[in-house]
Amino acid sequence: MTAQLPWLLLFVLAAGGGVRQVRGQGAPDTTGFISIDCGLPEKSSYVDDATKLTYVSDAGFTDAGVNRNVSAEYINNPSFVSNRNRNVRSFPGATRSCYTLSSLTPGSKYLIRATFLYGNYDGLGRLPAFDLHLGVNFWTTVNVTTIDQAELTEVITVVRDDFVQVCLVNTGSGTPFISGLDLRPLGSSLYPQANTTQGLVLYTRRNFGTTDPKQVVRYPDDPYDRVWTPWNVADEWAEISTTEKVGGATISPPSAVMQTAITPRNASKNIEFTLYPVPNHVYPAPRYIGLVHFAELQRLAANATRQFYLTVNGKLWYALPIKPDYLFANTIYDKEANDPLDVYHVSINATANSTLPPIINAIEVFSAISTANIGTDGQDVSAITAIKARYQVNKNWMGDPCAPKSLAWDGLSCSYDVSGPPRITNVNISYSGLNGDISPYFAKINTIESLYGDNPNLCSNGNSCQIKKKKSNNAIYIAVPIVAFVLVGTLVLLLRLMRKKKAKSGVNPRNGNEHNMMQLENRRFTYRELEVITNNFKRVLGKGGFGSVYDGFLEDGTQVAVKLRSQSSNQGRDGNAGSLSWRQRLRIALESAQGLEYLHKACSPPFLHRDVKTSNILLNANHEAKIADFGLLKAFQHDDDTHVSTVRVVGTHGYLAPEYAAALQLTEKSDVYSFGVVLLEMITGQPPILRCPNPMNIIQWVQQRLAHGNIDNVVDIHIRGNCNVNAAWKVADIALKCTAQSPTQRPTMTDVVMQLQECLKLEEGS
Repeated sequence: MTAQLPWLLLFVLAAGGGVRQVRGQGAPDTTGFISIDCGLPEKSSYVDDATKLTYVSDAGFTDAGVNRNVSAEYINNPSFVSNRNRNVRSFPGATRSCYTLSSLTPGSKYLIRATFLYGNYDGLGRLPAFDLHLGVNFWTTVNVTTIDQAELTEVITVVRDDFVQVCLVNTGSGTPFISGLDLRPLGSSLYPQANTTQGLVLYTRRNFGTTDPKQVVRYPDDPYDRVWTPWNVADEWAEISTTEKVGGATISPPSAVMQTAITPRNASKNIEFTLYPVPNHVYPAPRYIGLVHFAELQRLAANATRQFYLTVNGKLWYALPIKPDYLFANTIYDKEANDPLDVYHVSINATANSTLPPIINAIEVFSAISTANIGTDGQDVSAITAIKARYQVNKNWMGDPCAPKSLAWDGLSCSYDVSGPPRITNVNISYSGLNGDISPYFAKINTIESLYGDNPNLCSNGNSCQIKKKKSNNAIYIAVPIVAFVLVGTLVLLLRLMRKKKAKSGVNPRNGNEHNMMQLENRRFTYRELEVITNNFKRVLGKGGFGSVYDGFLEDGTQVAVKLRSQSSNQGRDGNAGSLSWRQRLRIALESAQGLEYLHKACSPPFLHRDVKTSNILLNANHEAKIADFGLLKAFQHDDDTHVSTVRVVGTHGYLAPEYAAALQLTEKSDVYSFGVVLLEMITGQPPILRCPNPMNIIQWVQQRLAHGNIDNVVDIHIRGNCNVNAAWKVADIALKCTAQSPTQRPTMTDVVMQLQECLKLEEGS
């Protein structure tokens, strides 16, 4: 007789099961934990009795769906319904509905768990089935099989961005709903099979040997809050246990799991159990990864030996005999997913010279899923999300705008390039009934080819809400000209030769006149005014990633540069342009740093740029650099303020400081972080996010290569051998200090300026 294991384990904690806890120990760190009770009223929260974890409402994580309570016959039965399973969030009428979990660390590993208890919340008595997506990648099919018992599914994944979305997708087999959603940070050494292109979906996680069938081990005994459910077949397996702590490597289960094990009641028998694959419409032949954990719990006599083999379907899974260490966990695991099988018969057999029967403490099995699909370009997502919020678009705009193709947002057209993320190319808003002024965020989608109107209350300038319609197909084609028109302050880049101005006019940068000049830089301009300022766009200063830059003069004679978006623009540096020398790069870096230092120190109150990146550094004919694009400029309220709070994250993916994404609080060190990324780009010639072959930010890329002690491993090939090695090392050191995770460890821009001046002296001296 063999024990058989079902899929989607019944969540016995929800059925009144207890959580084993080790008394007298401090609770592990919960930094980064997200614990959501879906359907809980907005602003509500509570502390779970068993884990002491705080659960919050899901209102701040999604703007879709409705809250519902499970039916009275289940909600009043506390024997199997925990607090978080008394209510659900349901998503009727929607194709895809998503939760956004933010403030994550790109490149880090997380466990994400979703729970579902139907409880006849809708009074229909029909058990639904629907798909679950992790961002733009398929996670699993949720097939609810019982009314009154909770089921869970879990995935381990490496996130690319500072957020991840969990989406419920209606497949026509019932309305999607969810009871709970958890996110737990994992150590980087845990589950090495999970990476940026492969996720692990939990098939089972079992704790052998506990006598209480309802005793679950999770937080705080497991610092990562993994759920270890008991498994014991009393008539076949005998329990072995210890009260001593069981140690192990990071990959090992917690001591509370490893303190119990099973062994055959008949010493001459084997330990056997069977696992059956669970296919779905995306993975009809799932591939599994197993981790089996052993520890000797008995101090063996000198003449006693416990040694055994592990086989699957009669074949050795591990070539050598297993001899567990006393009070220390040993783990055997697959490095890669196995080829699909129809069934998995697992047998643990004692070797011929073993005097004791085999044991097993715990097992984990995962199916491998692909997470290689990437979402829409981050800048496009930020822009279209801001547009959605600005106009309160109520169409089916949930999840990623372009991916997967079958779930792309209504009214959007996208381009799909195998070498990069999807990009938004067309926005059709002709039937949305929009009103107000045209959002400047349309200009942030720099691959957009057309924008359709037929919204008579949509303003083309700040004083009028009347747009003259063309007669072509009852729609307004407002591509490049109107985009240029609505660039307002964000694309009018006022570049002052500040030091020269101060020298000529004697203006004190801390008096009111200078502050008024900065106010002028955020002024709105009409397209007609831009024509006057630039003398009908007569003199081209250069071409950037967004389009051409034109010379111009304001009414008071102030020289400015006007950046005008072109239809064929592609934000970023021109890969065909001649490469700048190392000395030119150093001088550009220094002058850019001085510009940021001016914003931080010379203005009263100080300013934060918020969008420091290479494409916002403009060069004149002499390669003199000026910081540009002040559309996201943010001022401190007072000189002595320590930070500026915002309601949402703006900026460019790859340049954002981690604390800004986490707490929506900006400091001068946020700009310093972004400038550090710029310095790394300058040294390496690489983009802020590399894809070689897996996505990685430039900071990690440089750190890994510099670990070998050779600066040539990171220096741009165009300048390699033509730069002062000491200067290159010093700039790399400055850049890495600027991009330190903790803001307190980053230098000020004044420090950066001084260091770069020394680097330039080193280079010029050579």
